[in-house]
Amino acid sequence: MSGGRLAGRGAIVTGAGRGIGKAIVERLTADGARVAALDMDEAAAKASGAELGLACNVADSADVARCIAAARAAFGRLDIAVNNAGIGRADGDGSDEFYAAMGQRNAELAEHGKSDVIVDHLIHMGDAGWAGVLAVNLNGTFYVCREFTRVLAQDGNPGAIINISSTSAQSGEGSAHYVTSKAAVIGLTRQLSRELAPRKIRVNAVAPGPTNTPIMQGIPAEWITAMESSVPLGRMADPAEIAAAVAYLASDDASYVTGSVLVANGGSYFF
Repeated sequence: MSGGRLAGRGAIVTGAGRGIGKAIVERLTADGARVAALDMDEAAAKASGAELGLACNVADSADVARCIAAARAAFGRLDIAVNNAGIGRADGDGSDEFYAAMGQRNAELAEHGKSDVIVDHLIHMGDAGWAGVLAVNLNGTFYVCREFTRVLAQDGNPGAIINISSTSAQSGEGSAHYVTSKAAVIGLTRQLSRELAPRKIRVNAVAPGPTNTPIMQGIPAEWITAMESSVPLGRMADPAEIAAAVAYLASDDASYVTGSVLVANGGSYFF
């Protein structure tokens, strides 16, 4: 698309094959950007609607560098980076035990109105499971920010980085590795916004609340119902609503916004 408020700009979006990432690709493209979709699933990346679809493991810094170089070569420049890639669980993180205990507790509550089952997660979480989530959610965000900044510094261009955090960073709801990673993303965003301001690179975050994405398919239905009932607006977000927040932060409409967390959670929590 030749017109739009992001016309002529090159963008990369991680975790772009589905859910919020795919919605971001669609919105940035509609606003005129040339978008490279990065995802572990190459077929999904290519099917996202982006001009360029690349297989990328954001937990691998060399892979991140390769993909960012490819996007720069394809578009001639880069202006926008969206760190959306994220996972909520990893092998060996105790999630199976956690959900089993929660199911048992809920069944007992439904049948007897009480339960002595304690729903533990932390005590079942192995080192590899903990590290696996942080490798994607935090390390991946750092690797993309670093490589993107290197490119912009070489080219002498300004730019915008948007990191996807979560309302869980404020509420504390969720698993230890996920909440920790999303809170750390906010800290990284704030630090980089100060460091990169002299280079005219703005760094912001979006903190979605519950959003109707494929990751929700792994959460028990009763949790979904509880989450929706706790949201003042009474529903989960549509991915397009989160993409709209990202598009704003990527645009010149947010030219004086850096170091901020744009909260899109239906009023659930206030940062």
